[in-house]
Amino acid sequence: MLAAGRVACQYHVMIENSFNDKVVLVTGAARRIGAAIVTCLHANGARVAIHYRGSAAEADALAAALNEARPDSAKIFQADLLNISEIPGLVAAVIEWGGQLDGLVNNASTFYPTPVGTITEENWTDLVGSNFKAPLFLSQEVAPHLKSAGGAIVNIVDIHGQRPLSQHLVYGPAKAALAMLTKSLAKDLAPDIRVNGVSPGAILWPEDGMTDAVQETILQQVPLQRAGDPKDIAGCVLYLLRDAPYITGQIIAVDGGRSIGW
Repeated sequence: MLAAGRVACQYHVMIENSFNDKVVLVTGAARRIGAAIVTCLHANGARVAIHYRGSAAEADALAAALNEARPDSAKIFQADLLNISEIPGLVAAVIEWGGQLDGLVNNASTFYPTPVGTITEENWTDLVGSNFKAPLFLSQEVAPHLKSAGGAIVNIVDIHGQRPLSQHLVYGPAKAALAMLTKSLAKDLAPDIRVNGVSPGAILWPEDGMTDAVQETILQQVPLQRAGDPKDIAGCVLYLLRDAPYITGQIIAVDGGRSIGW
């Protein structure tokens, strides 16, 4: 059972009750970093719209735990964000439930290698679609609602949008495009809507497996000499949504220092 106390993320509450009943949509929120973000925002008073594409059971279990702690504080919403025609319906459903929209976290992402000689148009559609196209059209759709609420957008980027990752010739450029989108939206949506990004480093290892040797090589490139935790990302997202009224157009690397040089 999820405890009702505000302890689900490492970022301490700075402005008591300032986030209570704010409505935040988090994409790709059923599992992993998305679920950590949802749990953290909820623990600090927000009502959370949990978007998922295929992880229905995980999304439902997460919402059930959150609603047990605070009734009607979480709801799941299914949509395939690669099909942008589903985006207006998703946003309308969230508004109908929440009555407003105060924040959007573009977290949904696909990630896998695409070595030279193997790249297909399907890879392009999938990786660019989830990491760049969907955040663009979703941000456009929610902009009028966020403007009314004085809300904010946080995009989950990647340190490999800045420094290339071997054999990820589509994923890296897609995240680089998301980084530029973050800055472009910050300029175009100001002063009503703030837009920032968070770039994770070694937080969770890929689900399809990674050898201990590769993991150790990566950790040797991290000045803090350890992997991070999803709560580190969630705390930074909370900060950018709630406690950073004079920050926009910035991308914060939460990577143990890895991006300063490897």
